[in-house]
Amino acid sequence: MNTLNGSAAHPTVTIGPGGHAARRPATGQPLTFCEAFQRTASIDPDAVARRTVGGAETVTWRAYADQVRTTAAGLSALGVRRGDTVALMMANRLEFYPIEVAAQHLGATSFSVYNSSSPEQLRHVLTNAAATVVVCEQQYADRIRRCGAPVEHLVCVDGDGTDAITLAELTGLGAPDFDFEKAWRAVQPDDVLTLIYTSGTTGEPKGVEMTHANLLFETSALNDQLPVEFGDPATSFLPSAHIADRVAALYLHETRGSQITVVPDARQIAAALADCRPVVWASVPRVWEKLRSAALASVATESDAARRQGLEWALGVAARKADAALSGFPLPAGMADAYAKADELVLSALRAKLGLDRLRWAVSGAAPIPPEVLAFFTGLGVPSAEVWGMSELSCVASLASPSEHRLGTVGRLMRGMQGRLAADGELLVRGPLVMKGYRGEPAKTAEAIDEDGWLHTGDVMTADGDGYLTVVDRKKELIINAAGKNMSPAHIENVMKAACPLIGGIATIGDRRPYNTALAVLDAETASAYAARHGIPGASVAELAADAGVIAEIRSGFAEGNARLSRAEQIKRFTILPTLWEPGGDELTLTSKLRRNPVARKYATEIENLYAESLGAGVQEPAARHSAHV
Repeated sequence: MNTLNGSAAHPTVTIGPGGHAARRPATGQPLTFCEAFQRTASIDPDAVARRTVGGAETVTWRAYADQVRTTAAGLSALGVRRGDTVALMMANRLEFYPIEVAAQHLGATSFSVYNSSSPEQLRHVLTNAAATVVVCEQQYADRIRRCGAPVEHLVCVDGDGTDAITLAELTGLGAPDFDFEKAWRAVQPDDVLTLIYTSGTTGEPKGVEMTHANLLFETSALNDQLPVEFGDPATSFLPSAHIADRVAALYLHETRGSQITVVPDARQIAAALADCRPVVWASVPRVWEKLRSAALASVATESDAARRQGLEWALGVAARKADAALSGFPLPAGMADAYAKADELVLSALRAKLGLDRLRWAVSGAAPIPPEVLAFFTGLGVPSAEVWGMSELSCVASLASPSEHRLGTVGRLMRGMQGRLAADGELLVRGPLVMKGYRGEPAKTAEAIDEDGWLHTGDVMTADGDGYLTVVDRKKELIINAAGKNMSPAHIENVMKAACPLIGGIATIGDRRPYNTALAVLDAETASAYAARHGIPGASVAELAADAGVIAEIRSGFAEGNARLSRAEQIKRFTILPTLWEPGGDELTLTSKLRRNPVARKYATEIENLYAESLGAGVQEPAARHSAHV
C-alpha cells in the first residue's frame, strides 16, 4: 500500500496499531459544542446570528442563547436526558437552531430526517435512532404518527396545539429549578452529537454516529484551510439531514459565529445568494452547474447587442483563464492584462449579480464535480475548490484552500489524518474524524473499520507526489466492458453533464457490454428555460424529451463530451427518458446519488434497445464530429 502522510502544511498524527489519534482539542479550545456555543454567543451578543432571506426576521446571539436555555428546559421536562435522541423534520427555518442546540446542551443526540421520507423510511430511521422526541412542521405530523415508530412526544413548530405540543408550550414546560449550567457542563467529548443516515443505495440506511470530538476536530481542521470569522454571512439551504449543511451551516456557525441566512426552498438559492452575498459558502455540484447555466443563459438572452458582445468577450477571456487552470499552468502574461480588464469591466459585475462577489472561499462537495464547471467559476474570479469526505469521516476529510487548489483534485488529507491506497486503489483513512460507528450495527461497523482503525472508504483514488487526491469512482461502481477495459461511469457522466446543461441526470451503461450507452433525463429548470426561449412554454417533460431541438442540442452535447473521453469511454448511443429523476425516487437516493442497480432493473427494456442491431424509436447517437480523443 502507498501511505499518504501530511506535509509541513498538513502534519501527521502518530497512531498506534488499532488505536486512534488524540481527540482532545488544544489547550483553551472547547471540548463540546455546548461550550463552543456559549463562547461564541458571548462574543457580540447583539450581533445578528440568524436571519431569513430579505432580513424580515432576525435573531441576535443574545436572543438565541435565551431560546436555547428555555428550549433545553422544555425538552428536559419531556424527559430528554444525556444519551437520549431527538429527531427533527422541517425545512430550513429559524426555529431549527435553538431546538437543535438545546438538545446538544442536554447531552442528547440530535439529528434530522429527510422531509421526503416515506412512512416506511421514517419507521426504520426513528426506530434505529431510538428517538423519543420528534420536532416537526405540522405538514409532517400525520406521516410521523402513521410510521409506527415508538415516539413518545411530538412537537410541531407551526402547530395549533390540537394534536401535538406547540413550540410555545414546549418552551413553557421548563421547571423553575432546571439547572441549565449543570446540564451542559455534564456533556462529554465522546458523547454522540448527531446521526447521519447514509443514502442506502444497497440496503436500509445506516446511522453514522459522530461525537462532539469528531465534529470539533472537523470544524477546527476546516478553519485551518477555509477560515470562518465571526459574522461571516453564509446560507443554510441543503437539507439538515445532510452532513454538508450541518457542518457548513450549524457546526461552523456554533464554533466560529457565522451569520446564517435560512433558505427554506433550495430552488430559491439563486435569489438567496443575491440577498445574502455570502463570504463563505458550501454547495453541491448540481447547484454549481445550475449557477453556471444561469450565468450563461443571462448572456445568451441579453437584448442589448453591445452589452451582449461585451459579456461574450469577458467570458471568452475568463474561459482562457479556466483553461489555464485546468492545464495546471499560470495565465500567460499577455492574457493577465486582458483578464484584469475583463474583471474590472464585466466579471466583477457578473459575480455581484450572482451574489458571489464577497466570497473569501466557496467549495463543492458531496459528489464529484466536473472540473470544467469549477474551472468556469475560477475563470469568473470566484475563489473556489473541491473537497472530499463522507459521513463516516465527519464530512470533509480532504481539501485545499482555493489558492492551493488543483482543479480535478480534492486536495490533501486534513491535518491529523492518515491515508493509504490499497492495491485496488481504494482509499483507507484513519484518525480523529473516523465515526464512532453505525448505530446498533456492530457487524457493519467492523466491516467498515478494520482492527487497525482504518476506515475502508469504498472510494478508488489516485494520489500525486504532493499528496493531492483525485477521485476515480466508487469501488463497487466501476464498470468493465466486454474487452476488459475498466472505466468510471461517474467520470463519464460528469463529462456529459458539463458538456450539456440540458442533461439533469444520466446513467452510463456498459458493464460487460461491447460499448457504452446512456440513459438521460432532462434538467427541469434548464429545460423550462429552453422551452421559454424557443416559444414552447408549458411543454411537458415528455414533449420536451421528444422535441427535435432538444434532441439536437443533447446530441451535440454528447458529441462534445465524447471528444473529452477515451474511445472506450465514449457514449455510442443514448435515449432521453420522458420523465425526471427526483431525490428519494426509484433512481436517486435522498442525497441524489444514482441507484445504479434499480435503474438497470427499471429500464431494462430501454437498455436492451440501446444495444439492438439497428436504431430503434427513441434511440439517439451523438452528433457527428470531425475528431475525437483516442
